[in-house]
Amino acid sequence: MELDELRLDCARRQKKGLHFICASVIIWLLITVIHLTGLDIQQKNILTFCCAAVLFPLALLFSKILKIDFKGEGNPLTGLGIIFSVNQVLYILIAMWVMAAVPEKMLMVYAMIFGAHLMPFSWLYKSKIYMAMSILIPIACLLLGLFFPPNILAGFMVGAEAAFSLVLYLECKKI
Repeated sequence: MELDELRLDCARRQKKGLHFICASVIIWLLITVIHLTGLDIQQKNILTFCCAAVLFPLALLFSKILKIDFKGEGNPLTGLGIIFSVNQVLYILIAMWVMAAVPEKMLMVYAMIFGAHLMPFSWLYKSKIYMAMSILIPIACLLLGLFFPPNILAGFMVGAEAAFSLVLYLECKKI
């Protein structure tokens, strides 16, 4: 297969990663609830990191509901998609440092990292919405994080991810 055919195959079979974006809506909803509680900021930040633990189980559940090929076996670009995701783990170290140095801004940095990690998927899936969200989310989260409390930022992320899911779903219907 040619490179463009492999990218199209990935986009079709994995529905452009829709199952992961749907899972992120639930995760950001959990994070919003955490940041609405009366817990201290350190507890909120630790629980925020814990929310990421449910990403794969939720994505697997959404892949079954939406009939998405979770593994994408047989396409060598699937491994590239995994690398695009795993590199985010390295950047989470920055958020962990911020958690210790400036705990009130950890969620802002965490959300910016999440948004920025979407950019390579715009190439993999030939997706305009991935490119748009990879730019919009970090900029919006920087502004929201500087001027509003973390619960507002988390609520924004729920809405942004829900809108992202809808537009991505519509993109998938076209392929």
